[in-house]
Amino acid sequence: MPGVLATIADWLGAVCLVAGALLALCAGIGVLRFPDALSRMHAATKPQVLGVLLLLLGIALRLRSRADLGMILLVGVFQLATAPVAAQMIARAAYRSGRLDRGLLDADELAGTESTGGRGDGRSRPG
Repeated sequence: MPGVLATIADWLGAVCLVAGALLALCAGIGVLRFPDALSRMHAATKPQVLGVLLLLLGIALRLRSRADLGMILLVGVFQLATAPVAAQMIARAAYRSGRLDRGLLDADELAGTESTGGRGDGRSRPG
C-alpha cells in the first residue's frame, strides 16, 4: 500500500508542477501584454504567487524529506510575505511617476499628498 500512496503523491506532484508552471507562464504573458502599470502589477503578483505555491507543493509531494519540506515551507512563506509588498511598491512608483491613468482608479486617496511632499498616508510631514 505505501507504494500506491507514493505513486499517487508523485502524480499529484506532477499535476501541481504543470499547473504552477502554466500559471507562472500566464503571469509572464500578462506582464508583457497588459496595457497599464496597475494591470501589470496584478499579473506579476496574483497568478505568479499561486504558480510558485503550486510548484512548491509539487516539489514537496515529489521529494518528501523533512529537510526539503522545511526549506520549501520557508520559500513559500517568504513568497507570500514579499509579493504584496512588491506590488505596493510598484503601484506607488507608478503613481508617483505619473505612469498610470488616474481615471482607472475608483478612489484616489493620495490625491493632493504627493505634490505637496506628503507622506502618502493623508498626513503632512512635520516641520
